[in-house]
Amino acid sequence: MIACEDCLRRTALVARLAPHVERARHERRKLRELLALSDDELIAALAGDRRGAITQAHESFDARRARDRLDAAAIGAVCRHDEHYPLRLLEAVDAPAVLHVAGDAGRLAMLADRDAPAVAIVGARRAGAGGLQVAHALGRGLAAAGVTVVSGMALGIDSAAHAGALEVGGPTITVLASGPDVAYPASKRSLYRELVRTQAAVSEMPPGFKPFRWCFPARNRTIAGLASLTIVVEATERSGSLITAELAQELGRAVGAVPGPVTVARCAGSNALLRDGALVIRNVQDALDEALGIGVATALTGRRAEELEPALRALLRRVEDGRDTVSALASSPAEAQHALAALSELELLGFLRRGAGGRYVRLL
Repeated sequence: MIACEDCLRRTALVARLAPHVERARHERRKLRELLALSDDELIAALAGDRRGAITQAHESFDARRARDRLDAAAIGAVCRHDEHYPLRLLEAVDAPAVLHVAGDAGRLAMLADRDAPAVAIVGARRAGAGGLQVAHALGRGLAAAGVTVVSGMALGIDSAAHAGALEVGGPTITVLASGPDVAYPASKRSLYRELVRTQAAVSEMPPGFKPFRWCFPARNRTIAGLASLTIVVEATERSGSLITAELAQELGRAVGAVPGPVTVARCAGSNALLRDGALVIRNVQDALDEALGIGVATALTGRRAEELEPALRALLRRVEDGRDTVSALASSPAEAQHALAALSELELLGFLRRGAGGRYVRLL
């Protein structure tokens, strides 16, 4: 993977203009429109009284030095003109000029085939225990079937999806708002190291780059662009995950969401997606059917009942003992609501299936 000089120059320009992009965002400038501008247009739109200095630096860009820095950091780089650049991402008018890769560049090269299955899993940073288990199960089940799991290594849902994929050896790609060699957030450094060791971390920004706030929605457009399906697991009404879903819809990609309790604020955004027509993702099989075609692959989550939270394990035993309906498990409306939420969670994780008459059947 050898990025061309013009695309490397573009990347250096975007990094140099990063603080100016941040100011433009405060002025309500649309990020995607800015990132779709040509180099000269971008300088004219953002540089202000720094225009002369930035233009001079842009024109004197040294591609050889940039490649030397990439080599020193053991970072690969593929540009829009390279056959290894992901074809789905090229459909976006503001597609990154260069994707920098830490780790196995072959993981990204797999997506140069537009038909290569890839699913984005995103959601709340402050996720609930149930949401984390669902994200982990989705990541594990999709990766076990050979589907590339794409996410952003953020706290909560993103990291849980990556962890699930890593349990079965991938494939999974994390898209970073920082440079590809910068573990962000720092608290996920151990996860980052494992992703780079066996999979891949990707960024449009050069090595060493520390992210500005605008880099996160910019990162989201890459996540959406790489995937044929985006699944949201828990999202508030103002969640950044909804930006990813919106970007996926703009590209004509499928968007799904995992149903959550209507009384839980962190599920309000994902439930709103379902209201507006998003695919209902009840379990790994639903995700596989959408990503690969109905019945092409069977979900094998590999989860054990012993790994569940105590309350879920207890509920599972009660279903096994014959109390297999909501009415049999609850004696009040409040208990019924909690039981239904827990049963839905066990169904999402692949332990139960709801059958005729609202009866639940143990699967794993």
